[in-house]
Amino acid sequence: MTLPPLPSQPAGVAWPTETWPTGQLPQAVAKPALAKLLADAFLEPSSEALGETHALVIVQGGRLILERYADGYGPEATYPSWSMAKSMTQALAGMLVLDGKLDVHAPADVPEWSADGDPRGALTLDLLLRMSSGLAFVEDYSPENPSDVIAMLFGEGEKDVAHYAADKPLAHEPGSFWSYSSGTTNIVSRCLSRAIGKYGPDFEAFMRERLFGPLGMTSATPKFDAAGTFIGSSYCFCSARDFARFGLLYLRDGVWDGKRLLPEGWVDYARTPTPRQEGLDDLPYGAHWWMEIAGPGSFSANGYEGQFTIVVPELDLVLVRHGKSEAMKDNVRAWLKAVVDCFR
Repeated sequence: MTLPPLPSQPAGVAWPTETWPTGQLPQAVAKPALAKLLADAFLEPSSEALGETHALVIVQGGRLILERYADGYGPEATYPSWSMAKSMTQALAGMLVLDGKLDVHAPADVPEWSADGDPRGALTLDLLLRMSSGLAFVEDYSPENPSDVIAMLFGEGEKDVAHYAADKPLAHEPGSFWSYSSGTTNIVSRCLSRAIGKYGPDFEAFMRERLFGPLGMTSATPKFDAAGTFIGSSYCFCSARDFARFGLLYLRDGVWDGKRLLPEGWVDYARTPTPRQEGLDDLPYGAHWWMEIAGPGSFSANGYEGQFTIVVPELDLVLVRHGKSEAMKDNVRAWLKAVVDCFR
């Protein structure tokens, strides 16, 4: 598969570490269609088709060109990441790869798998990042159904989310079966802490030094469990503008203001499709990033209630959407693609 090239920051456009440079909608944008899409989304109190839309930020050419908020929200408000935090966890893993402290193709450092003969001991971070470990985990958000993710985040596993997930047996041969799992991400998150010996406030300081600080993500608020593991599956609150900064880092191939923050090729790794079994009706998946939500070549960080950070290399565009639309996933995705199509 040939990946579309990632554009560089245009000459003369400042990096948004302090403030976002702004611009106008390009002449070529289908403005009437875009206006209709915005009107449909920002109905009060909610849209029957799309649920609640709280924020929309669009960046093109490194400039903030469109920003819209519902009543009661705004640029200073912070929004839940839900599973967009998974893509942040992938970024943190890349930083430790850059430091030479992590090898994604080596067996993952997971104490629960260390016994002689435990087949899980051969699982690599690559398999975990690609959701192909084969570990049993039920990702179901309906309280009336058996659900490992609910038990992990809100029940018996909440004090040590990585242990809860790592304690699960294999349900499939590693690498043979793709299965989306928030537990997998929390195993990865603890592996990052173990690689540098930092947990809780110390790991948060690492996040601020290496990711949030360089990008100017001053609103970022990660959450940790009682064991000191960053709950990388689900919890990093940020403003919509700060999520856009994170998306811009990936649009710029992991380089920020002349400094490489992610290893060369790490963004391509994130957006390279993971082999999956036939019959799945969801979007393609890379390495802790979804793919093709806004057409071929696009990739995105997606959250449970309708949170999205979408990167579109061919248009040099980042789109961030926040809201509460968990039951309207297909409608919201179609709306997002239609918004991006207005720029084509």
